[in-house]
Amino acid sequence: MIKLENVSFTYKNKTALDSVGVNIREGEAVAVIGPNGSGKSTFLKLLNGIIFPSKGKYTFDKTEINENALKDTKYLKLFHKRVGFVFQNSDAQLFCSTVFEEVAFGLMQMGLPENEINKRVGDCLELLNIYKLKEEHPYNLSGGEKKRVAIASVLAMNPEVITLDEPMNGIDPKGKRFIRELLHDLNKSGKTIICATHDFEYIKGVFNRAIVFSEDHRIVRDGKYESIIRDEEFLRNCNII
Repeated sequence: MIKLENVSFTYKNKTALDSVGVNIREGEAVAVIGPNGSGKSTFLKLLNGIIFPSKGKYTFDKTEINENALKDTKYLKLFHKRVGFVFQNSDAQLFCSTVFEEVAFGLMQMGLPENEINKRVGDCLELLNIYKLKEEHPYNLSGGEKKRVAIASVLAMNPEVITLDEPMNGIDPKGKRFIRELLHDLNKSGKTIICATHDFEYIKGVFNRAIVFSEDHRIVRDGKYESIIRDEEFLRNCNII
C-alpha cells in the first residue's frame, strides 16, 4: 500500500531523511523508532502528504504522492480520507470551539449529510470515552483528553491508514493503557497502524514490525518488533535506550 523508494528530505540545507526505502502492506502495525531528531516525525509528515520528497518517490496505492497529485482537490480529499494523522502536539491539531465541532470538522468538509455526521461523531466520542466532553472547548481539556479528541477527529473519517506521532506523550498511565488497547483493536479490525514511539513499556503486543531510524536519518533496521526491542545492545548503540 505504501512504498518509499530512495526518499530524501532536506529542509534549509539540513537533511531530515536520507535515502529511505520502505514498503508497508495493508493491515500492518508498524512502530517507527529512533533517537530524537532521527527523522521519525518527518517520515510521518511525508506519508501524510504534508511535505514531499526532495529526492526519490513516494507511492500510495499505486499513485505517486507529490505536489501535483495533491493539487487535484478531488484526489486530495480522497487521500486525506484514506490516511489519517494524529500529531504529537494535540494543540497543533485542535482549532474548533467545541469538541463536537472538532470531531465533525473533517466530515463537514467531505459534505456528508447531518445525520451521518452526528452518528459518526457520537460513535467516535463514545469509543474514546469522551462523549461527556462534547460541548467543552478543546483548550480547556487536559493533555490526555486533547489527545483523545485528536484521535476521535481522525477516526471519524474512517481512514484505512492511521499514523500517530508519539501518541503516549504527556498522558498518564491509565490513558496510555487505553490508547494501547485502542491501537490493538483498530489493527485487529483491519486498519494499518504506523506509530512513532519511544514508550515501549506501554505498547507491548500492538506492533508486529519495527522500522528503526538512526541519528544520520537513515533506516538501519526493519524487522520483527519483538526481536528488535529485545536487542538491547543494538538499541543502546542507536541511542534509543
